[in-house]
Amino acid sequence: MPSAHEHWKDEPEEQDYPAAQSYLSLLVGPDQAARLADALAKAEPLHHYAAKDLLRASGLPLLPSDDPEVRNDIDKVKHGKKLSPVLLVYGEPLWVADGYHRICASYHLDEKTMVPCRMVPRS
Repeated sequence: MPSAHEHWKDEPEEQDYPAAQSYLSLLVGPDQAARLADALAKAEPLHHYAAKDLLRASGLPLLPSDDPEVRNDIDKVKHGKKLSPVLLVYGEPLWVADGYHRICASYHLDEKTMVPCRMVPRS
């Protein structure tokens, strides 16, 4: 099994941006969600934060390791596959636009692992 520190891709996957836009449209409406998703696709560089800090800043609970999507991500890592960086929107609370299950999977693998993130402000 690869080290928990080595289980991240260098760039988010293309399907992550429409998923982020769909989620964000529930929070800010379709037009602003499209702008945020576009900004996330262009954001550089990747930032790195501990999974536990991302959960704290977002106010989201840690999902259990037997949650089906979390388990799927843990299994991917155990089979040598890398996970896509997460997409975040700055603010209080932090919005996890895409990657909540990946953050939880990373926490279960090693809570101190630095999670790569693309981040943009809300405005």
